[in-house]
Amino acid sequence: MHIFDMDGTLIDSNGIWREVDEAFLAKRGFPYTKEYYQGVAHTIFPLAAEFTKRYCHLEESVEDIMAEWMEMAGDAYATRVQVKPGVREYLDQCRRRGQRMMVLTSSVPAHCRAALGHLGLMPYFEEILFAHDLKIEKKDPEIFRVAARRMGVEPAECVVYDDSVAACRGAKAAGMHTVGVYDQFFHVSWEEMTRVCNRTIRSFTELLED
Repeated sequence: MHIFDMDGTLIDSNGIWREVDEAFLAKRGFPYTKEYYQGVAHTIFPLAAEFTKRYCHLEESVEDIMAEWMEMAGDAYATRVQVKPGVREYLDQCRRRGQRMMVLTSSVPAHCRAALGHLGLMPYFEEILFAHDLKIEKKDPEIFRVAARRMGVEPAECVVYDDSVAACRGAKAAGMHTVGVYDQFFHVSWEEMTRVCNRTIRSFTELLED
């Protein structure tokens, strides 16, 4: 079973959230800092909003913060995001081999479905599992065990592709093989990624057969 993250792995979307975060913070007089990035990156939407509320000492509710983020992201997922190099070809290769595929993402369900829909990637995947719905962060090994159980396979039969070191660490702790995927917005963690994962790639083109 091949388990793919979406943001920063299948699609080039992390820049959207950097733009949203910077604009949201600037509106309230806060700079975008490493501390803030570490608090919101690769986590589920409600927890990111809770962190932001504490970080900025906001009176807005968590629900209001999330609603503002959704509005700021606008239709980017449905129109602007692009598939990362080699992804479509690698998915085709996996399908030709009869390999099963699913998505496990921290993305908001509406954004995920919009992106995969407009890029034509939805038919490749048997299942889309949302950390948002499970209320489990992807750094927690349990979410990967849930994914394996959902698909009727053992963790050792799974390969996880993710651009997050924390998620790859969680997948590895669950007994899965991990492939760390490079994304420019998280280049500072690349060295750690190479230590944590079974394999790292800068592009899915590296996995294509001649």
